[in-house]
Order: sequence, then structure tokens, then C-alpha cells
Amino acid sequence: MINSLRHHWPEYLIEAAGLAVFMISLCVITIICEYPNSPIRAEFTDSLLRRLIKGIGVGLTAVAIVYSPWGKQSGAHLNPAITLTFFRLGKIYPWDAFFYIVFQFAGGVAGVLLMTQVLRHSISHPTVNYAATVPGMDGPIVAFAAEIIISFILMLVVLIATNTRKIAHLTGLFAGVLIATYITFESPISGMSINPARSFGPALSAQLWTALWVYFTAPTIGMLLAAELYIRIRGAHRVICAKLHHINDKRCIFKGCGYLHAPK
Repeated sequence: MINSLRHHWPEYLIEAAGLAVFMISLCVITIICEYPNSPIRAEFTDSLLRRLIKGIGVGLTAVAIVYSPWGKQSGAHLNPAITLTFFRLGKIYPWDAFFYIVFQFAGGVAGVLLMTQVLRHSISHPTVNYAATVPGMDGPIVAFAAEIIISFILMLVVLIATNTRKIAHLTGLFAGVLIATYITFESPISGMSINPARSFGPALSAQLWTALWVYFTAPTIGMLLAAELYIRIRGAHRVICAKLHHINDKRCIFKGCGYLHAPK
């Protein structure tokens, strides 16, 4: 444990900072799209159009993080479910997986807490509600199923793309498009989480624990199922690395990386 902290703390901090930045962007974009005094909210009365705007903004944020120097070094998981899935695939050492998850949760909480201090009234307004994820009108069971499906698709796309050398560099773009699509069309069903840490940060600030179990379990189940399908079709040996962006000059701390990186 101490050895992992001593040598890999930059990656852990990057994961925390990356998710904090993501949550800050998510909160700001949600306010822009949903706060009653926002000009965007006044101009676009159709909720589908507002979700499209929000989806594009959040998707671009995810893409920017993946291709940033930070994302290239840590792998830009920013999601405990993704980290657990790569751990299941044998690409992450146990203590690295543990600290990635701890720091991801810390980053998610920190990002929302910061926005709570800066944007007090607007972020707490019921139409924004700290960008919390709650089930839609059909309830938590339907939200649970929806989260499994969208998480399964995202992880399967990530695994196929990252392990296909010709398109590996496009993985971040594929993920960003899926996130934008999910927010636009799926968010009325489950709130669109696909990430336990992303849901926990707003829940803590809002003290809103409604169906939080959905967002802790469903994304993990969906992504692990995607991993099982992938290794049955292509084999575990076809998982090259746990980074979403492999080919760069940043070091790689992951197990058995099959891509060329700077020296560890």
C-alpha cells in the first residue's frame, strides 16, 4: 500500500482532479440549461433541446479530460465502475484499483462541494438540485435496468476501441458521443449516471439518497457484464491496457500494458 502511494500518487491525484473538473462542468452546464433565470432555459423551452445542449457540453468535457495531459497519464477512468472492470480484467494492481476508487469518490465530492460554495442558490434550486441523479417516472427498477444497459454499451465500446489499434486513439471521442447521447435521450429514465462517484457527490451535498443503490450497483454490473462478453469473444489476452488513451509520452502504471509508453 505505502509503496503504491509513494510511486503512483500523481495518478491518484489526477483521477480526483479529473472527476472534480467533470463535476464542476456538469454543475455549471446543468445550471445554464435548467436554472429558471438562465437565458438558455428561457430560450429553449423544449426539455429535449436543453438535454441535447447539456449532453454536448458534458460529452465535450469528458473528451477534453481523456485527451488532456492528465487523462493521458492516469487513463481517465474517473469512474469506480471502469476501474473495477479493468481490475477484473487483470490490468490494474489491487492497491492501484483501491486508491483510484477512493480518489475518484473524493474528487466527485470535492467538485460538487466547491460549486455549492460558489453557486449557492442556483445549484440548490429544485430545477438543478446539485445535478443529482434520481430515477424517472417509471421508478428505480426501470432506472436500474437502464443503467445496466447504458453502462454495458459504454464499457463494451471502450474495450473494443481501446484494443483495436487502428481506432484506439478515438476511444475518448466514442465515449463522449455516448455520454452526450445518453444525457439527451436516456436521462429522463434514470438520470444518467453510469458512475457511482458521479452520483455520490451530488447526493452528499443535496442529502438526497433516493435510490442511490441503483447508481452504485447498476453501472458496475453493466460494465462487468461487458467485460465478460468481451473476454468470451476475444479473450482476456486481447485487453492491451487500462488507459482510454494509450499512445502518448506519459508513463503507464497498469499491469502488462501492451502499448509503448515513456519509461515507468
